Amino acid sequence: MAELQPIHHTTALNQIAIDYTPDACLHSPDSGEIHVTYDHRRGARWRSPSRFLYGTFAARIRCPSGNTSGLNYNIYLSSLEGDKNQDEIDFEFLGKDNTSVQTNVYTGGVGGREQIHPLGFHASEDFHDYVIRWTPDEIVWLVDGSIVRREVRKEGEPWPEKAMFLYASVWDASDIDDGKWTGKYEGSDAPYICVYKDVRVPIGSFMVEEQIAE
Repeated sequence: MAELQPIHHTTALNQIAIDYTPDACLHSPDSGEIHVTYDHRRGARWRSPSRFLYGTFAARIRCPSGNTSGLNYNIYLSSLEGDKNQDEIDFEFLGKDNTSVQTNVYTGGVGGREQIHPLGFHASEDFHDYVIRWTPDEIVWLVDGSIVRREVRKEGEPWPEKAMFLYASVWDASDIDDGKWTGKYEGSDAPYICVYKDVRVPIGSFMVEEQIAE
């Protein structure tokens, strides 16, 4: 296998920032695991402390088990969550079906490029590798080392060019499209725990040190 270019060199993410419900997000730097719980506290969201401009982002993820209808659990890049003009690159699990994953790209707040990818396994039964490789010219999504999607930049078309945080969350998306997207939340098997481990982010000059004012 050819050696990865420097843009794809990574390091472990040893620190996280928790955007909401810190008691529902447990981070253990020693084990390299992050546990996000969805229950009566309504889930949590964590992110990298710094943003990155291009590079490779990776995590081993074990999705929640049981009847997860209604929930969305994910790992994704965003220039700033909640900004209507955000750039974003997604892996999203839709709780109504843990045998597939959705990918999407937003540029300047405009998405609509969703694709669903059958996984060939149940995402709650074990850890699997999910990787996003983002360059000025190409975005590649990989699962367990196999490419599930590749987007190549076309001249004149918008492209995500803003520095982005790495985010992950578990939340109830039942209200979107009357439950057609993720299903309706029932909660019969709560608490639901999504486990992330061996999270990796770009190294060196691809880290953008300045923070965005919140």
